Amino acid sequence: MAKKVVFLDTVHPILEKRLSAAKFECVDATNHSIESVKRLLLDAFGVVIRSRFRMDESILQFAPNLQFIARSGAGMENIDEAYCNNRTIHLFNAPEGNRNAVAEHALGMLLSLFNKLNKADREVRSGIWDREGNRGVELDGKTVAIIGYGNNGQAFAKKLTGFDVKILAYDKYKSGFSTKQVEESTLANIYLNADVVSFHIPQNEETIGWANTTFFTQFAKPFYLINLSRGKIVCTTDLLNALHSGKILGACLDVLEYEKASFENMFDEGTIPTSFNQLIQSDKVILSPHVGGWTIESYFLLSDVLADKILAHFNPLR
Repeated sequence: MAKKVVFLDTVHPILEKRLSAAKFECVDATNHSIESVKRLLLDAFGVVIRSRFRMDESILQFAPNLQFIARSGAGMENIDEAYCNNRTIHLFNAPEGNRNAVAEHALGMLLSLFNKLNKADREVRSGIWDREGNRGVELDGKTVAIIGYGNNGQAFAKKLTGFDVKILAYDKYKSGFSTKQVEESTLANIYLNADVVSFHIPQNEETIGWANTTFFTQFAKPFYLINLSRGKIVCTTDLLNALHSGKILGACLDVLEYEKASFENMFDEGTIPTSFNQLIQSDKVILSPHVGGWTIESYFLLSDVLADKILAHFNPLR
C-alpha cells in the first residue's frame, strides 16, 4: 500500500512530483478544513506544512501512524517538537533551501537603508530633487555582527565578504568556527564594536523579546539593526524608543512582532497596532512582508531539499 503524504500548505510541485515518483500517495489538503484534515490524517504516513496549522497534540492525535512532518522553511516554531520526539515522528525542514535568498535580501535591505533608496525613489516620483537629504552611508569600514551562525547567518557572512567590513559572529550553541573572514565573537565584544547587528536565530523561549531596551543599551555606539529571523525576537516599542533616542540609527525588518502563525492575514482582524503605524512613518526603517527567503529560486529549492531528506531517510524503493 502506498504511503500517504498529506499536503496542508502549498509548496513547489517538485516535492509532490518526486514523492509520487517514489510511490508515495500525495494528497492535496491545502483547501481542506481542520475537521477534514483530521480525517485525512488517520492513515497518513507524512505531512507537508508551511504555517497554516500548528502541529501539536490537538491535531497530531488524529494521526496515529504518522512518520514524518516536513516543513517548507527553516523555522520549526509551529511544531510541538517535544511531542513529536516522544512519538518518534521525524521532523524535516529546509534551511538550506532559502539561505541564499535570506542573505541577499538582508544585504539588499541594508544597502537600501544606508543609501536611502526608498525615500529617494518616493521623492523623485513626487517631483522632489533633494540630493543632500538623500546623502548615503557606506558599508565599507563597518563592523557587522551576526547573531546566530547557522545556515542563514553563514550565508549572510559570505555575501559580506565582498565588502571591506569586519564580520563578528556569535552563536550560543557553536564554537570554533572562525575563518579569515569571520571572527567568532562574544556578545560583550559585539556590544563594544558593532555598527550593524543582524539576527539569524530561531524563535523560542530564550529568544522572544531578546532585542529590547536592556539589549540595546548595552551597545557602546549607535548601530543599525537587521531582523530576518522571527518578528517576536524584537520588541517593537523598545525599537521605536531606541530609534527616537538615536541609539539605533535604522532598522531593516522583514519580520514583525505582530505576525500570526499564518502571517498572510495578520492585519485582517482588529486595529493595526499604533507601533506599526509609527514604523511605517519612519524613514529610518525599511520593511518587507516576510519574503526574505521567498524567491523564485528558493521556492523550488525548499521543496527539492525536503524531497532529498525524506527520500534519503525512508527510501521506499530500496
